[in-house]
Amino acid sequence: MDEAKLILDEIQGIKREIREIQLTLENETNRNIRIIAEGHLDLSRKLDEALKVDQEKEMLMIRINQLESEVRRLKERIEQIA
Repeated sequence: MDEAKLILDEIQGIKREIREIQLTLENETNRNIRIIAEGHLDLSRKLDEALKVDQEKEMLMIRINQLESEVRRLKERIEQIA
């Protein structure tokens, strides 16, 4: 009888520990994972925005090079005419 009571007490203690672990997982770990995931999404969005700015900058640089070439050709034609 005493041995059975000890086993039941031990089982009750294990059940309490399992419940505490479950609560920790639900209330802390899962919430922290969600917070970290949201942070990663923000970083991903910021990276996408930064890449978009770089792409726009690239396109502007190409356009500037084209315009500089066109201005140089126009200057040469004006010098030929003058």
